[in-house]
Amino acid sequence: MATKPELMTTTGGNPVADNQNSLTAGPRGPVLMQDYQLLEKLAHQNRERIPERAVHAKGSAAYGTLTITHGLEKYSKAAVFRQGAQTEALLRFSTVAGEAGAADAERDVRGFALKFYTTEGNWDLVGNNTPVFFVRDPYKFPDFIHTQKRHPRSHLRSNTAAWDFWSLSPESLHQVTILMSDRGLPRSLRHVNGYGSHTYSLINAAHERFWVKFHFKTLQGIEYMTNAEAEAVVAKDRESSQRDLYTAIEKGEFPKWRFFVQIMPEADAAHYRWNPFDLTKVWPHGDYPLIEVGMLELNRNPEHYFAEVEQAAFSPSNIVPGIGFSPDKMLQARVFSYADAHRHRIGTHYEMLPVNRPKSPVRTYHADGAMRFDAPKGTDAYYEPNSFGGPVQDARFAEPPLKISGDADRYNHRDGNDDYTQPGDLFRLLSPDHKERLFSNIAAAMAGVPEEIVQRQLVHFHKADPAYAAGVARALGVTNHAAGK
Repeated sequence: MATKPELMTTTGGNPVADNQNSLTAGPRGPVLMQDYQLLEKLAHQNRERIPERAVHAKGSAAYGTLTITHGLEKYSKAAVFRQGAQTEALLRFSTVAGEAGAADAERDVRGFALKFYTTEGNWDLVGNNTPVFFVRDPYKFPDFIHTQKRHPRSHLRSNTAAWDFWSLSPESLHQVTILMSDRGLPRSLRHVNGYGSHTYSLINAAHERFWVKFHFKTLQGIEYMTNAEAEAVVAKDRESSQRDLYTAIEKGEFPKWRFFVQIMPEADAAHYRWNPFDLTKVWPHGDYPLIEVGMLELNRNPEHYFAEVEQAAFSPSNIVPGIGFSPDKMLQARVFSYADAHRHRIGTHYEMLPVNRPKSPVRTYHADGAMRFDAPKGTDAYYEPNSFGGPVQDARFAEPPLKISGDADRYNHRDGNDDYTQPGDLFRLLSPDHKERLFSNIAAAMAGVPEEIVQRQLVHFHKADPAYAAGVARALGVTNHAAGK
């Protein structure tokens, strides 16, 4: 660990001045397209594994219906949110770290990716079963994922890599606490909540913007397994989540989630006590209460797993009029990265595949490329603008201007950020028994991790709550040096 490090460079051999912070307009963003180092990291990560997904490789999915019981017309002009609207949806659950052949019952974040086939085009909401994430700057996303994959020499998963990264990244503490809690090992996919996690925009007919977070609360209840229970399940069935979801739907036991939003007026973002575009933070419900919108029900299994689940491609770049983005740096990077991953993994025309194709008409000027299988007829209107009746733009669908400010720079996203209050608040909400399981889960996940890294992580636990660090140290059987600082 004491070896003097070598200078980091780009793939072109250029020295890297900052590998921690994306290039943004002001400390809150948005990110700039000129940040070629960020784009290189994301594009390279998308091509590190073929043919399975680089992340979220193991998944299960089902079709269903989103029914709007409380319209959002006040906040959004999107047809999908109109009172009484019913929209077909595809929901893919997944683990994050495991390969396609990994066991389902592992401690991990669960992906919760939704594709809504709306009358105005596809709306994709790419979320998880957690409202936050491990990093807030996309520059660190490929590095984080590397720690969750296999060591390049041993080809084994590395506890040391995971905790080394987390202990050097205090912004991860909120998500780490959730992962190591009961919710990190759900009993089934029917027993998890879903979150859009990112902050998005809603835009109404009056051209007003609101910030929004999306929530799906399971009506099956939150249920979890202990590590020992999960080990027993894996020993008998590596496909436990897939089997449970498929069987329940085949039996007519359709799982349901109640759909909520949190709404923040656009102007509130400038003075809110948390950065509302920080993916490691939540908006406390006392500040922005949950507003009920409708019900999501899963009621149909795919007919062919490969065609409809493996080839399903979700991307937050798919939005509809009335829904938009925000300065959330992670969201902005994912808008590029997800679609780019699909172009690499599935092919140039991945959105023409039946599972991905919108129900509404598709009219673009994209040309040719591998796997063009729609057999188009030749036309004189193969460019734009043209004089031959090709599809045209319509200014009615333009969004209101997004207010941004600040000089372009690599702002240190850890400067002045409180990464301990919210994890501490979450810890204090846990019951005594839940806390003990949290301590035990962390201790198990730290097996083999060097003492230096353990002590560094205990400092973060201590800053969130001294009892948090004390409990983990007790479970590990080590001295808590953080208590003396």
